[in-house]
Amino acid sequence: MTGFSAEQAAYRKRKGMLGPMAMFFRGFLKHPVMVGSIIPSSRATIDRMLAPVDWASTNLIVEYGPGVGTFTRPILERLAPDATLVAIDTNPDFCDYLKRSIPDSRLQIVNGSAADVNDILGQLGFGKADYAISGLPFTTLPAGVGPAIAKATAEALRPGGTFMVYQFRPKVRSIVEPFFARVDQEFEFWNVPPAQLWWFHKD
Repeated sequence: MTGFSAEQAAYRKRKGMLGPMAMFFRGFLKHPVMVGSIIPSSRATIDRMLAPVDWASTNLIVEYGPGVGTFTRPILERLAPDATLVAIDTNPDFCDYLKRSIPDSRLQIVNGSAADVNDILGQLGFGKADYAISGLPFTTLPAGVGPAIAKATAEALRPGGTFMVYQFRPKVRSIVEPFFARVDQEFEFWNVPPAQLWWFHKD
């Protein structure tokens, strides 16, 4: 006898399609150095981080470490119909999850490193980005990776572009700021743990 019963099919579907919290937790356990927190960012953090974005003039956004789409979905909610979001993650499980759970033609998902952002955009046929956003834990990345990502991001952004970073430690400023002209910073208490929000501007 071949095939599966309805109950077996439902079980296989549940097993293959974890919920976002379960998927996020599993990703944290497998790659703790690359996932900044055991809990996804709060809605207050998301709204505050994205508040300065000029959506009307935004054509391309790059997201590093999208995970289960905590920021990806709100970005797509705000993004113009003809704009693009390129999401780059080193974790293939997260990439597969996003491809299955967010069927949006504006979203390009790449399994790769943020340090290779310029090569990735070139391979996809894109020019400079308007914004980049990252929740990667810069302070726990392997030596040299943080500055490499910051440098590559500065090169990938158009003049006037902004690199938006949400972190839990202030050391990120010393890593990223040397590659940008100016920086703004705020603090979001309604997050677990409280988050530091950074906007690094390329003039």
